[in-house]
Amino acid sequence: MSKKQRRLPSFSIDKRQKFVVAIILLSVGLFVTEFQLGNSGFYVVFLLAGLTNLFLFWAIKDEVRANKSYHVFILPFFYSLAFGMFYFLTPTLFLSRILLTLVYAFGLYSLFLSQNILVVSSSRTIALLSGARIVSFVITLISFFFLTNIVYTLHVIVFLVIIFLALYTFLLVYHSLWTYNLQKATQDVPLWVAAITTCIVEAGTMLWFWPTSPTVIALFLTGFLYTIVGLSHIWFERRLFKGVLWEYVWVGCITFFVLLLFTQWGK
Repeated sequence: MSKKQRRLPSFSIDKRQKFVVAIILLSVGLFVTEFQLGNSGFYVVFLLAGLTNLFLFWAIKDEVRANKSYHVFILPFFYSLAFGMFYFLTPTLFLSRILLTLVYAFGLYSLFLSQNILVVSSSRTIALLSGARIVSFVITLISFFFLTNIVYTLHVIVFLVIIFLALYTFLLVYHSLWTYNLQKATQDVPLWVAAITTCIVEAGTMLWFWPTSPTVIALFLTGFLYTIVGLSHIWFERRLFKGVLWEYVWVGCITFFVLLLFTQWGK
């Protein structure tokens, strides 16, 4: 008669529970870093951005390894980095910090879910892919706006602005275009990304000399990014129709008029 082996109780959590744990820890870490450490927490933000990717890999490591979709880690890193840095431009009130932390947590949860869908869609088409692309694009625009606002607020020399702007623009655009080429060859994507990044950097370089506020510059460049990246998306989907085209053209025109409206003429 064989002896019965006692089984130790196993503890495992599913993917969504891992997302919740990660978001709670990151949100608490962001709040403590910004509210308690003050300006010294600026450097800790990079650590939180790295932990964001670490937690995401912990939750979806099997899918990432199977599909080799390592592009999925670009946007979560820049989202946490942009949000953490943007904290320093907001009022230091306790209530405002709480609200911003809640917004960060909600956005990060939506981002984690969308990135999970994108990774799964690399091997098979699922119904939620369109929604994941929209969420990913919206968070890309938010991250780009925050980062651009920060770069121009620093008032550094134009060469550093070009370097910073080119770096995060290239990576964010690359991720955004990748979401529309999950199951296709991507040899042409770097060329598209390089062309779009060049346009953004050229516009950003001219705006460094423009007499207006960093927020207005960031808003204009975000509208410009929305227009050209959005047009690239519908080009990849083969639905570049006249009505859809005019929607993006109007967004570009509105952001340009906003730039003119808030320009400090004569200064």
